[in-house]
Amino acid sequence: MTHRLSALLLTSLLTSAPAQQPQDAHHAPKPAEAKPDKPAEPAPKKEDKKDEKPEKTATTEHSITLGGQKIDYTATAGTLPLKDAEGKTTAEIFYIAYIRKGQEDPAKRPLTFSFNGGPGSSSVWMHMGLLGPKRVKLRDDGFAVPPPYELVENEHSLLDETDLVFIDPVGTGYSRAAKPDEAKNFFGVNEDAKSIGEFIRLYITRHSRWPSPKFLIGESYGTTRAAALSGELMRTHRMNLNGLMLVSTVLNFQTVWGGEGNDLPHVLYLPSYAATAWYHQKLPADLQKKPLPEVLAEAEKFASGDYNQALLLGAALPAPERAKIVKQMARLTGLSEAFVDASNLRVPLFRFNAELLRSKRLVTGRFDSRYTNYVRDPVSEGAESDPSADAIFSAFASTFHHYIRHDLKFEDDRPYHILAGVGKWNWNAENRFADLSEVLAESMTANPYLKVHVSNGYFDMATPYFASRYTFNHLRVHPDLMKNITQDDYTAGHMMYLNLPDLKKQKADLARFLRAACAR
Repeated sequence: MTHRLSALLLTSLLTSAPAQQPQDAHHAPKPAEAKPDKPAEPAPKKEDKKDEKPEKTATTEHSITLGGQKIDYTATAGTLPLKDAEGKTTAEIFYIAYIRKGQEDPAKRPLTFSFNGGPGSSSVWMHMGLLGPKRVKLRDDGFAVPPPYELVENEHSLLDETDLVFIDPVGTGYSRAAKPDEAKNFFGVNEDAKSIGEFIRLYITRHSRWPSPKFLIGESYGTTRAAALSGELMRTHRMNLNGLMLVSTVLNFQTVWGGEGNDLPHVLYLPSYAATAWYHQKLPADLQKKPLPEVLAEAEKFASGDYNQALLLGAALPAPERAKIVKQMARLTGLSEAFVDASNLRVPLFRFNAELLRSKRLVTGRFDSRYTNYVRDPVSEGAESDPSADAIFSAFASTFHHYIRHDLKFEDDRPYHILAGVGKWNWNAENRFADLSEVLAESMTANPYLKVHVSNGYFDMATPYFASRYTFNHLRVHPDLMKNITQDDYTAGHMMYLNLPDLKKQKADLARFLRAACAR
């Protein structure tokens, strides 16, 4: 996703092995006397420790009131080293853990590992927007406020339901490869899953959490990572999960990436185009006065029916039928018939975002198409930037940098990479689209107790909700396992939780899911 937010994204297995300790000189057997013609063997060479960095952690005590109940918790920010089979550090993973105090039986306290996407994003977005005890203050509808920015208590944190561990993959946050030129060894679907899987195994082992119900929550590429981890943890560490929480899902990249000959994204994006046009009042009067769910139902029917058939026929589509498709597509997307016709019925996202409000010299957002911003070039073919990203990036970065030092007492002068370039990502897909839905299907089949929750945003143009529907409707699992999948929809975009009504609803939905997935 080189042109997408690295915001919201398995090398050989990394294992821990203790360094070999030199023998205690006071208890060593006395060596035989050396003969003149045979020099004594040199003493064993001591292992060079100068490149090994000590683990760095900061622990603080806090409390928060959730649902009228005071919750005391411990926050730990720190680094955890990953080691190879020889005990040498290959990378340091930065994490922030929130653990509720007074919980004696780990089997009764869920543990959730959280990460965002990209690939190349730190874990800051769900941490400071959805799950953690503090959240970035925005307008109630999720729109930006002027700087300077501030944090407020997150009265909808999930900490009352589960302990939380936020993970920054290698190259993001403070997580680094031991040697900069070896960072590329972590940049791939499988490579990433192996390193994060090893972190999870090591954290659970060190903190005696093997008995705990275990969950993953990922956003955007983080949903790809969660699916990959469901297989990695099961195969490599024999660790079955209780549940996955997928926020703004992309598992099958054929559903969101275009390219010559791949018409599927055009079909799956169209309902999101309709939602965007409805929000910005660009639809005909008869559609505009309808509630959004009714508009979406009509758009979905057209997209999966007449529109899909038209794209399937290609040049064989008769001219009269083509004219009907042009007219209906324009009606549902707010675009002109001339533009739809000139686009050969296929309007890529970057053109839609630039075209819908061109007469106002505004561009619509990618992560959340409710957002708009001004454009400098009124005839630009595509969006110059993503206003939904521009509106919030600084707010999250500014507040996190203060929070980590002031509240969590973790000090590090290195730059914290909110969003990082991770070089060429190994999609492990060769001449096809990456598809992690197969791994998820295998995991659900092997572990039929695995539950999946899916959060979809109507105004998400990065991972559109209809594409998520398509993926799960085509998941190759036994019909009986489909009951393990829950999908909930929200009235904002990729980061639906920035919209306060959606945050309230999502907290209730996820809490309900966690309880059900832990039930015996």
